[in-house]
Amino acid sequence: MSEPLGLFGGTFDPVHFGHLRLAEESIDHLDLAGVRWIPAGQPPHRGVPQVTAEQRLEMVRRSTANNSKFSIDASEVAAAAPSYTVHTLERLRRELGDGPSLVLLVGADAFAGLPTWHRWRDIFALAHVAVSHRPGFPVEAASLPQDLAGEFADRRLADAAGLKQAPAGGIVTFAMTQLAISATQIRRLLANGQSARYLLPDGVLDYIQANQLYKST
Repeated sequence: MSEPLGLFGGTFDPVHFGHLRLAEESIDHLDLAGVRWIPAGQPPHRGVPQVTAEQRLEMVRRSTANNSKFSIDASEVAAAAPSYTVHTLERLRRELGDGPSLVLLVGADAFAGLPTWHRWRDIFALAHVAVSHRPGFPVEAASLPQDLAGEFADRRLADAAGLKQAPAGGIVTFAMTQLAISATQIRRLLANGQSARYLLPDGVLDYIQANQLYKST
């Protein structure tokens, strides 16, 4: 089986160095062929973003353009329906077939909330799940909701090599560099007219300023 492909979905409102570092480190830790970024068009788990889906897509494009291991899937931005992960994975399976190993990248907090996602159990039939966590704070079954703890115990892989043994179904965890950066923090700084430089790429910040995004209304 070829090297697994990482899938990184999110609102990216805006994309920042925490996102970029997670994608970069996942390639090394999990031996991925690359990471496909999938910006959400209409995120179902939060309110309507302040900026348009097209603007968020453009910010992701600008931040990933110089990394040959990164690619972008704009399908969710173009779609009229909410961006449910299971629907995205079903679409990708129709496009790529059942053979390739696909790895959904999520943070530990998002993983803990997995049982609230639409048809969450079906995700494991479509992809592996890789969970990033802070160094020294591994994902523990005891800290997860009961249904998810059972899946975690049954599906956990000993190491990333297991991602190459099947196209889907496993759970793997990895520690990533801790960067205390959040999109919420960045939006707040920008709304208050404060500097967000060095929290996100200069090209993204220049785009935000040129288009006067995240200004307090």
